[in-house]
Amino acid sequence: MDTRLLLISHAATAAMRAGRFPADDPLDARGLAEADAARARLSIPEDAAAFVSSSVCARETASALGLSAVVHKGLADMDYGRWHGRRLTDLAAEAPQDLAAWTHDPDAAAHGGESFSRLVKRIGRWLDALNEAPRDTENVVAVTHAAVIRAAIVHALGASPQVFSRIEIAPLSMVELRRTRRGWTWWPAPQ
Repeated sequence: MDTRLLLISHAATAAMRAGRFPADDPLDARGLAEADAARARLSIPEDAAAFVSSSVCARETASALGLSAVVHKGLADMDYGRWHGRRLTDLAAEAPQDLAAWTHDPDAAAHGGESFSRLVKRIGRWLDALNEAPRDTENVVAVTHAAVIRAAIVHALGASPQVFSRIEIAPLSMVELRRTRRGWTWWPAPQ
């Protein structure tokens, strides 16, 4: 069966707005309100199989979107290692070379966590397994993180992980990928 996958990036958190790396932050009132408002504008098929990252912000977003989603560890955010919860501006002052390497080199993991290249491989395995899993519907929706969605796009296009910094994923945006005999393709998401 062909697969139509809608990837939705979770609502913004207070930590994101403060320029911090994620640390399993919940949504604040503003994020919850934005997720609730997005429910009306996002075109999510009613018959879609729904999955969600285990993070609090992703689960709260899925709930606000009215999804009864199954937690899937394959949708976990990038591992930021020692940078979890740290402010980007603090890291720019304390470790500018490490931050520059991480933002320009997809194989760099100066923070002791996961490199973007490794994230692309991990998400590629999840995408390929998703297509093989038996389902009653071709429609799948997954609420996850911007970095995960960027990795999914890179994998779908067979692109080099080097392009990761050129892909922007806003909170509560939706990306559509389809898997057919040709492989994965990127489609304009209905919004």
